[in-house]
Amino acid sequence: MEYNENEYEYKYNQLHDPVMLEEAISNLNIKPNGIYIDMTTGLGGHSIEIAKRLDKGKLICIDRDNEALKIAEVRLKEYGGKIDFVNDNFKNVKTIIEEKGIEKISGALGDFGLSGLQIASDRGFSYMENSPIQMTMDKSQNFTAAVFINTFAEDKIRKALFEYGDERFSGQIAREIVKKRTEKPIETTLELVDIIKYALRGIKYEGGHVAKRTFQAIRCYVNQEMENIEPAIEAAVQKLESGGRLITISFQSGEDRTVKNIFKKLENPCECSSDLPCVCGKKATVKIITKKPIYPSDWEKSKNPRAHSARMRVLEKL
Repeated sequence: MEYNENEYEYKYNQLHDPVMLEEAISNLNIKPNGIYIDMTTGLGGHSIEIAKRLDKGKLICIDRDNEALKIAEVRLKEYGGKIDFVNDNFKNVKTIIEEKGIEKISGALGDFGLSGLQIASDRGFSYMENSPIQMTMDKSQNFTAAVFINTFAEDKIRKALFEYGDERFSGQIAREIVKKRTEKPIETTLELVDIIKYALRGIKYEGGHVAKRTFQAIRCYVNQEMENIEPAIEAAVQKLESGGRLITISFQSGEDRTVKNIFKKLENPCECSSDLPCVCGKKATVKIITKKPIYPSDWEKSKNPRAHSARMRVLEKL
C-alpha cells in the first residue's frame, strides 16, 4: 500500500496518538550524537521526537508490520539521513544492531501496544468492527487467530485466554468456542463476539467489553507477544552503553509483570541463597530507575483513550 503526501498526515493523525510521549523522551536522556532504537515504531509517533533531537546521531526504526513502517517512513522522510527502517520482529534487535556494524547503543524504546492503524484495519484486532479473524501483526504470517480458535483443543484455548488475557471465565468461553465451531468454522470477529456473549450470558462481567480480554489473549498468543519481550529486552540491554536507558510501555498486566520480572532479574542476577554469601559471581548490569511504573497523566487519559492502561518502566545500564 502506498501513501501520498496528503494521505500520510491524515492517517497518522487519525490513527495514532503516541502514548506517554513526553515521559518517554524525557527518560531517554537523548544525546545528539547517540544511537537509538525504536523497537516498535508503529506509525512513528515516538520516533519523530527522537529524530528531532539528533544531530550526528542515528535512529533505527523496527516494526514487524510493514504497512505501519511504510507510513512511518513517509512521515519521517525529512529525517531520512538519520534513520534506518527495518521490517523485522523486535526480538531480533541484537542481530539487527550487529548487522549494521554497531557495537553500542545509547537508548532503546519498546511500546508494546497496538497501533491505531492495526485496530482500524481489516485484520480482526477490533471486537467492535466485523472483519475476518486474522490478528497478525505480520500480514504474511500463516498462523492466524482463525487457525487458533478453529483447530486448537479446548484446554489450550482456555489456558491461553487465562494466561494471556487474565480472563476469569476462560473455561466457559473456550467451551462455547469449541461447541460452535463444530457447527461451522468461526470466520469473523462479530461471530466470535456473539459466542463470547452467549458463553457469559447471565454473568455480571466487570472490566469493560466482554470480548476485550479474549481478543487481547488471542492476539498475544498468535503474535507471541509475551515471548518476544524477554529476548528483546535482554538483547537491548546487552547492547546499551554505560548510562544508556531502556524505556518500556506496557498496556496489560501480563506484559507489565513480564517487564518487571526481567528488570528485577537484570538488576539482581545472583542465584545464590539470600542467607549465604554470593558464590555465583553474577553482578548487576543495570539499575532500575522506576521502582514503580510511571502512569499517564489524567489529562492524557482524557485526551487519548489508548493511554488508560499504559505503564512505563525505565532502566539504565551500569
